[in-house]
Amino acid sequence: VTASVAGADTGDHLSYEIRPGNVQIEPGRAAFVETTLKPRQVIWFGSKEERPYTLSVKRSGVDPTEVEGTYVQRGFLPRWLATFFGIFLALALAFVMIWIAYKPQVSSKATEQTEQAGAALAPSPSAAPETLPSTAPSAPAESPAAQPAAPEPKDDGAGGGGGGGGGEPKPPTKKPKPVVRTAATAVKELAARSDGRHICYRAYVADKGWQQPVCDGAEAGTVGKNLPIKVLNIAVSGTKGVSGNGAHVVEGWLTGDKWESEGDGVDMYLGSSKEAVSPLEGFTLKTTEGIVCPNTHVKDKGWQKQGCTEAGNWRYFGSPMDQRLQLEAVRITV
Repeated sequence: VTASVAGADTGDHLSYEIRPGNVQIEPGRAAFVETTLKPRQVIWFGSKEERPYTLSVKRSGVDPTEVEGTYVQRGFLPRWLATFFGIFLALALAFVMIWIAYKPQVSSKATEQTEQAGAALAPSPSAAPETLPSTAPSAPAESPAAQPAAPEPKDDGAGGGGGGGGGEPKPPTKKPKPVVRTAATAVKELAARSDGRHICYRAYVADKGWQQPVCDGAEAGTVGKNLPIKVLNIAVSGTKGVSGNGAHVVEGWLTGDKWESEGDGVDMYLGSSKEAVSPLEGFTLKTTEGIVCPNTHVKDKGWQKQGCTEAGNWRYFGSPMDQRLQLEAVRITV
C-alpha cells in the first residue's frame, strides 16, 4: 500500500514537517510517520491560543482518512512581565516629561542703584559736615582740653615690639621636692644648739612608713598597736661615729657579719623596708667613743630593761633571740 500524509488548519497558522511524506507498507506491516507542528507567528505576550488542525492519510483510489487535533500556542513571555514593562515604561516617560517641563525659577534680588539713590546717601563719618550760613554771630567755640599723652610702655628687656613675643619661652619651674628630715638632719640641728653628745633616730613602721626623727631618749615607733619596726635610721654627734647590725624575726642576721658604720652627722640604717623582708626583732649597737643605752619595746613583752654598752664594745638589744618577737618601739641615749 502506498500512502501520503498531509496537514491543514483553518487560517494557515501552522506549518507541518512530516517525515516521511510518502510511505509504502507491505502486507501485514505497519509504518510510522513523525509529524512536527510549528506556529508560523510567535505570540510574544498574551494568553494561550488553540489552533485546530487535521492530518489526512491519502491513498490512490480511496477517500482520505482524516485525524483531527488541537495545537495549543502559548505566549513567549509571561503576562505579568508585560504588565511590569508597561508600568515601568509609563513611569519612565512620566519622569522624562516632568524633567523636561520643570524650569527652576531663578530671580535676582539685586536692584540697580540709581544716581538719585546714590545722591541721597548720608555722608560718611569722615566727611566734614557742611556749615550752613547764619545771620546771627555764633559764640566762640570752646577749645577742647588737651588730652594727656598716653604713657609709653616701659621696656622691660623682654623682647621687641608687638607684645614682646620674640624671647625664648622660659622652661617650666620645677617644684622643689619636700625636704626629708632624717636622723642626720635632726642631730645636726641639735648639735648646733647644744654642745655635747647626742643621738637622733627615727623608725619605719609597717603599714605607716617613716616617722619624724626624735632625739636623746624620746620614743620612736608605736606601743600597743601591733605595728612592728622594719627599719631604724640612727645618727650621732660627739661620739666620732656609730656602728650596728639588725636582726630580723624570720631571716635573723640578714647581712651576716657585715655591720653598718657611719661617722658623726651621717645617717645609718638598720633593717629593710622591703615587703618580703620580715620586721626587726632587735639590733646590735656601739659608738666609737663613750657608751650607748637603748631601751626596747617588744611585742607581748613590753618595755625591756634598759641596758648600756661598755665603752668601745657592742651589745644586743631587743627580743630574746630564741623567741623571735617583733620590735615595736625604742628609746636611745648616749
